[in-house]
Amino acid sequence: MRVKTLQLRGAFMSHNILITGSEGYIGQRLVKKLGTMHNIVGIDIRPSSQQLYPYYCVDIRSTELHDVISAHKITHVIHLASVMQASHNRFQDYDIDVNGTRNVLEGCVAHGVSHITVTSSGAAYGYHADNPDWLNEQHPLRGNDHFAYSQHKRLVEEMLADYRHHHTQLQQLVLRPGTVLGEHTKNQITNLFTKKRLLGIKGSPSPFVFIWDEDVVNIISQGVAQSQVGQFNLAGDGAMTMAEIAQVLNKPLVQVPSGLLSFILKAGHALKLTQYSAEQLDFLRYRPVLDNHALKTVFGYKPEKTSREVFDFYVKQNLKY
Repeated sequence: MRVKTLQLRGAFMSHNILITGSEGYIGQRLVKKLGTMHNIVGIDIRPSSQQLYPYYCVDIRSTELHDVISAHKITHVIHLASVMQASHNRFQDYDIDVNGTRNVLEGCVAHGVSHITVTSSGAAYGYHADNPDWLNEQHPLRGNDHFAYSQHKRLVEEMLADYRHHHTQLQQLVLRPGTVLGEHTKNQITNLFTKKRLLGIKGSPSPFVFIWDEDVVNIISQGVAQSQVGQFNLAGDGAMTMAEIAQVLNKPLVQVPSGLLSFILKAGHALKLTQYSAEQLDFLRYRPVLDNHALKTVFGYKPEKTSREVFDFYVKQNLKY
């Protein structure tokens, strides 16, 4: 692989930043925001939509990533690349999420990177009946082995904890977002909101915490610029139950007993009518509700929008009635 030589654009540039998953939605926002003050290098498996910065079509599992880090004398890494929606190949998803992150960390240690920011998820806490009403950073990360995304986030965080112990020279900022919403958000959770009726589980409020995508970009930018360390939940103030979400959307909420919903999901998944399976019932029933106190008091960032304001913004920008 031919690696381009880093071109410094001014003495004020303090960081050489590698963004994995740079062609994604958040990645492109960060390229634009950080690119005015720092040297940005991007990698992704998608062809670049623009060549305004050094970019490489490289898999995070590849040793070519090490070449990029070395050639550009990377000081800071923002690791965004991950499998957002599970495929039918769980081994491959694991290989990308867990082994890919391991390769990124190995590259950082081998080539003297001083700081890495990793976007984990509130899903790392897991979807459990005995979750507290509000989860803070001191609560254990339990994940769910039957839910690949949640399991992988937990495994990655366990790896990060091991690196914090054995490779103290690599500073870490680990961010655990709730549901990210913005002007152009589209994912498996927003798909729930576009249905004619919202599906709820009888006896479960299924609360959601939302974080505005612009807040996520600002938090990452602040963390990288100041080389901040620690683990932080990302969520706007407050939470919204499924009943409150249905009210905002002006849609009926169909409350179904968990046993019946398990049967419906199993049948619907088998017929390819839904992406959710019976195994993911807990994903809808026991949603982790993230406490953002540490984000505001330790990290030093107060989200611009509350969970309700984030959802209202998303609805105004995306959903027409």
